[in-house]
This record gives sequence, C-alpha cells and structure tokens, in this order.
Amino acid sequence: MVYITEELIRRRAEHNDCEIFSLEEVSLHQQDIERIEHIDRWCRELKILYLQNNLIPRIENLGRLKKLEYLNLALNNIEVIENLEGCESLQKLDLTVNFVGLLSSVESLKHNIHLRELFLVGNPCTEFQGYRQYVVAALPQLKWLDGTEISRSERIRASQGLEQARRRVREQENEYLRRREEQKEEAARGKKGKKTGFDGRWYTDINNTDSQDKENQELKENLRSPEKEEQAEEEEEEEEREFWHTPCSFTPESRLEAHRHLEEKRKANKKETEKKTKAPRTLITADGRVMNVNEPRLAFSLTEDEENNAVVLDLAVYRHMDTSLMDVDVQPTYARVNVKGKPQPPPVITDQECGCGCWEDGACCRGTSAGSLLPTETLILFRTLLLLSF
Repeated sequence: MVYITEELIRRRAEHNDCEIFSLEEVSLHQQDIERIEHIDRWCRELKILYLQNNLIPRIENLGRLKKLEYLNLALNNIEVIENLEGCESLQKLDLTVNFVGLLSSVESLKHNIHLRELFLVGNPCTEFQGYRQYVVAALPQLKWLDGTEISRSERIRASQGLEQARRRVREQENEYLRRREEQKEEAARGKKGKKTGFDGRWYTDINNTDSQDKENQELKENLRSPEKEEQAEEEEEEEEREFWHTPCSFTPESRLEAHRHLEEKRKANKKETEKKTKAPRTLITADGRVMNVNEPRLAFSLTEDEENNAVVLDLAVYRHMDTSLMDVDVQPTYARVNVKGKPQPPPVITDQECGCGCWEDGACCRGTSAGSLLPTETLILFRTLLLLSF
C-alpha cells in the first residue's frame, strides 16, 4: 500500500522549489495510492489536485482545502460522492470511470455553489434511467455535465420532473446495491476459498492455517529444480492466461485484484533479475590474448598508409559528441577506444582523411566534415585488434 507522505509531495512539488505549504497545484496520479490523507493539512493553498489512476476507494480528508478549484479523481474505486462540502471554491470535479452507483449522493454537491463542471462518465449510475435529468435538477449550479453544456430549456424540463426522477433513481439504486452485495460476497468467497498450492495450481484450503501455507511454499521452492524449470514456466504461463481470460465483473474488488497480481509479477521479475548476475566483460583474457569487441557497434575501418608508414583507424563516432567523452589507448598490439554515452546507430561516414595534417606516431584527431575519430600508429609496431566499449 502506497501512502501519501511528505517526501512524496515534495518530490511532486519541484515546480514550487519543493515547498508544500504554498503549493497551489500537485499531481499524484499513477502512484497506487489507496487513501487520501494529510493533503488538507499540509497544502492549504491547493487550487488544483490530480489524483487520477490510483486505487482510492473513498473521498476523504479534503474538507480543509478551501481554495481547491479542480479535483481529478478519475480511474479510482470511488463508490459514493461525499465529504466535499468544505471545498468552498470547487469548480470542476472529475470522477470519470469510477464505481459510483449511489446516484443520490450527488446531492451532497449542492453545498458547492461554485461547481460548474461534473464528469461521471463510466460510472454505473450513468446507466440509470433518468440519470442526466436527475443530476441537472439536483445541482442547479452546474453548467456542464459529462462534457455537454446544460441548456436553459433542459434545466427547466429537469426541474419539473425532479420528484418522479428521484423515485426512479431510488428504485434503481436499491437494485444496484443488491447486486453489489452479491459481488462482494462472491469476491470474499473467492478470496477465502482459494490459495496457491505448492505446484502453482489452485487448491481449496480446508484448514486455512498459516503453517500449511509455509509448507506449500517450501515444497514449491524445492521442486523448482533445473529439470522441472520448463514445466514450471509452462504452468505459470497457463495460470497467467487463465487469470486474464477468465470473465469477471468489473468491480472495485476485481480492479484491486488485477493490481495486486501485476504487482506480484513485477516483484517476482525484479527478484529473478537480481538473482541473475551479469557476467563480467572480458576484454583481455588471462593469457594476454586481446578480444575483438565492438559494443557500441560503431562503424570503423583499418587502412595502411604506406607513404607515411602508418595504420589509420577510422572510427565513426557520433558527430556532435564532445571529444572529452572519448578515451583512446593505442598499444603495440591493440587499440582501445572508450566511447561514453548511450549506444545508438552511428552516422554514415564517407571521408577517410584527417584533414588536419597530424600524422605523428600515435596521434589521434577528429575529422573535419563528419567528426570521425582517426587514431594512427607507426606500421612497424602496429598489429591491432580493435576494442570498442562504452
């Protein structure tokens, strides 16, 4: 579970010199936050708050934000609109793709007299018969609902049929609440009755004891021998397909379960990556033999200059790279060039001459047209293999 901490808010307040007491806008989206807390005490000056794409199940601890004008809570697990009465300056509220099924809770926004825009697209309540009519009549201060402007004639018609729309909404709410109870019971049964067995398959845990879980985990680790690694991977792939392809209701519980599943996979992959230590790079073997390595995959050519009794290594380094980021080491038996920076496709080099008149033994310079690197060495001493690294 991710908590809203002072450190998190300061990291997201770089545009305000990491000061949070005077912060007017902060984005806490995609942080896997599961509860709103502390913001109303630490950031009293907030005007814009982004909390979309988290796992927040309830609107809370925002009542002290008197200057808050825009609140984005899209893509969360909110089921009821509540606890926003204290946000006196609220003008825009975005609850797109949540789980608001208690449509009557929208009347709690009557106290937000400056509210002009409300987004409820993707919530179960939008499927209710008379949904728009009810919201328009219940919130006379609204100007836009779900991105559509509310006309004067629409507001008059909605107000005239408010009581009838309210009765229809209550009936549909009761039906929705009944279905939600069934969904919660189903989710609770699935969570209670199934646990992962030692071989990665699902088994019913009759006794439901922690000791059996530990034994199953130990057995599972012991069975992961090299001979059965392929079989284990196939079983894991089958479980993964089953998890994502098994039909289920779109509920706060299923969304949370999918998030937990992805988080476990991420941690498992990270743990597996940490176990695999990268083999050290070998450039020169123990017996002194030089390996031919070209890690950045730079184009190069070796040409003999009989007139000047030298070998010219033409290395196509990146044209705009600073020379200080390159290190050339020319030895009697090899030449090594360290290119600092990220590897990328090099430019096509057509020039083969230095152009600066530098032909001394062991010299190195840059080409004038394409910026290629041209180290040279006397032919008598030079029998080379090329080492390129970054």
